[in-house]
Amino acid sequence: MKVTVVIILTVFYAGLTSCSGNRENDRTVIWPEVIGPDQITGNDKEHLFASYYGINSFDRSQRYATVLETDIRYKLPDENEPATLGLVDLKTYEFIPLAQTRAWNFQQGCMAHWLATNPDSLIVFNDLREGQFVSVIMNVHTRKEIKTIPHPVSAVSHDGKEALSINFARLRLTRPDYGYGGEGQDPGKEIPFPHDDGLFLINLETGESKLLVSYYQVKELVPPITEGNIAWFNHTLFSRQSSKIFWLSRQMDGKTRITTSLVVNRDGTNLQRCFPEDWGGSHYDWLNDNELMITANYQARQYAHILFTAGKDNYKRLGKGVLDYDGHGTFSPDQKWMITDTYPSSGLREQKIYLMDMRNEAVLSLGRFVQPEEYNGLWRCDIHCRWSQKGNIVGFNSTHTGSRQVFIYRLNFKANY
Repeated sequence: MKVTVVIILTVFYAGLTSCSGNRENDRTVIWPEVIGPDQITGNDKEHLFASYYGINSFDRSQRYATVLETDIRYKLPDENEPATLGLVDLKTYEFIPLAQTRAWNFQQGCMAHWLATNPDSLIVFNDLREGQFVSVIMNVHTRKEIKTIPHPVSAVSHDGKEALSINFARLRLTRPDYGYGGEGQDPGKEIPFPHDDGLFLINLETGESKLLVSYYQVKELVPPITEGNIAWFNHTLFSRQSSKIFWLSRQMDGKTRITTSLVVNRDGTNLQRCFPEDWGGSHYDWLNDNELMITANYQARQYAHILFTAGKDNYKRLGKGVLDYDGHGTFSPDQKWMITDTYPSSGLREQKIYLMDMRNEAVLSLGRFVQPEEYNGLWRCDIHCRWSQKGNIVGFNSTHTGSRQVFIYRLNFKANY
């Protein structure tokens, strides 16, 4: 089913004096032609991209996108309520079923990734099998399962040969909308900082795992934990050349969630915090192999999209004041653009999408989408943008049509910009 929404584009000049003119003028912005958004899934069931925001959901040819299909709407799914993982054909918008998964949620899907080892055919996704969380490598065209890895994936390296893994059963206890039902791992619910659990590095070719950073190792880097609480890891991501890894360590203090942003080298060395005390951290992306953006509490006073170099304190707020909030920012493959979103506004419950030019931080509004009040809490629908491999398609989830569906923008960038 194809639904095209007509939107009005708004430019936030963010201190610029011109948006056209001589290419040599650093203040010149040449915006892409924006087509859409087009709804690429049908209204008969609920649909969402099969992975977290920022993760590529499109094959190299950009013919197919990985999407989950479910009847579940206003509740948190459990292990007895599988979703169907499938492909959407971007020419016909047909949904092509591939497999069912019992390790999924509305925030991160089943963490499906296209593998760079064969980016037009191979994906990896999480499932619950024989009481254990696993990841499955599948050829989407033959539907043949190539391999089952005895660990769920939370991120995949850019060469498609390694993955990161965390404890999704522990997440189910501490952040239910990001965990999986079924206790496919030992959650270690009585141990605040386990020695034998944490951030794992997985070899996708052999299935071998290595504990890269344990919970116990970060104990001195995070605030003291209150009695009866445990630390948990979430939101992992390799840098662009996969030499570094970013993730969050979190814990509760009463009703307040405390976050520490962490980075470590791929070999487990140089473990360090990203920010001073009380900056926290939320959403993120690597611009390159050294610089990353995290939405965090800038100077412990204002949430913003913050760009900095791992290991340094050269913090810079992006967007010149326009993007001072907690959004899901992610960079285009050519590093020239960042797209981000907002949570539903109070009152109107509008979710907005913004595109930013990285050269001069001008911001373009791509649209606003009203989320019905029924979509909230553990089954809310965040926009969660993601780029295609060529960078000319942006996909996102939305409920503004009355059900949870998948949409895409097609971007026509001007040559040589």
